[in-house]
Amino acid sequence: MAQNKGLGKVIAAGLAAVLCLGLLSACSGSKDGNASGSKSNKLVIYSPNSEGIMNNIIPAFEEETGIKVEVISAGAGEIIKRLLSEANNPYCDINFGGINYAIYKQNPELFERYVSPNDKNLAPEFQNTTGFYTNYTINGSCLLVNKNLAANIKIEGYADLLNPALKGKIATSDPANSSSAFAQLTNILLAMGGYENAGAWDYMEKLVKQWDGKVLSGSSAVYKGVADGEYTVGLTYEDPCATLVANGAPVEIVFPKEGAVFLPSGAAIIKGSKNLENAQKFIDFLISEKAQSIFGEKLTNRPILASVPSKNLEPIGNIYTIVEDIPYIADHKNELTDRYKKLFASLQ
Repeated sequence: MAQNKGLGKVIAAGLAAVLCLGLLSACSGSKDGNASGSKSNKLVIYSPNSEGIMNNIIPAFEEETGIKVEVISAGAGEIIKRLLSEANNPYCDINFGGINYAIYKQNPELFERYVSPNDKNLAPEFQNTTGFYTNYTINGSCLLVNKNLAANIKIEGYADLLNPALKGKIATSDPANSSSAFAQLTNILLAMGGYENAGAWDYMEKLVKQWDGKVLSGSSAVYKGVADGEYTVGLTYEDPCATLVANGAPVEIVFPKEGAVFLPSGAAIIKGSKNLENAQKFIDFLISEKAQSIFGEKLTNRPILASVPSKNLEPIGNIYTIVEDIPYIADHKNELTDRYKKLFASLQ
């Protein structure tokens, strides 16, 4: 099992999701303009990202460029399904969040080739080597603990989740439909012995029994359920949890002592985008110093631009991290998801 205690070697395979619907509006035109020949002033974005990201990054982009953005928010899995159904006539221009190497490799026909001139400013391990998707932040899998409900229950890592006192009190979502839940699945397997390790899957069987049949609708339901006192602990990711902590919720973030995986979040232009030039401008903006400073100063996201620090998060050097096997996950994502689904079904 590869291990790492710093950012330099952390690489990724996955990603975080929020379920809320945006307003739809008509969008028409050619790749570089509308039917009348004038340049488009529109951009349509599908995103699983948190409200904090969308409420800060989108207005800043609109102010910077004068482009009007329409946002449609949904879970990462639902977005991919929608993109597949719209492949012959895409409504969306950008998939902002939930994109990683595995998603790209499984659905290469969905995305448009583009490498931002700003990409060269990123650390080599985070650069756009596929030519199609751009990484813009990094995020770690974590446990979110309700301090009031946990009381004297020790929760320091995955092994502690098998405590009988936590049965039915662990919030999680479906790895087949949530990028953050899939990231937790691979993090757990890696931390507990390896993706194919019998002991790791034995642990997963015991953990699924602890869920007591409860699987929530999406990533946001997990951390909200813990913050609202419906669950004692949740399998989730750092960004929204850090926001809850900052806002005074009775919760704390626990990075599992067995090791946490940090994953970059990516964005990609959709093949056949009707507002291609605007989509390219959005990718450029995401990894500009201005946008990265918003992540670092105003939000609970770790900037991917090394020169921009995060003012709101635990230094990554203080966290015990483990490194995901990117090629393995890309080649075996469906296999891992199917194995989990069969395991879950067999225990119901």
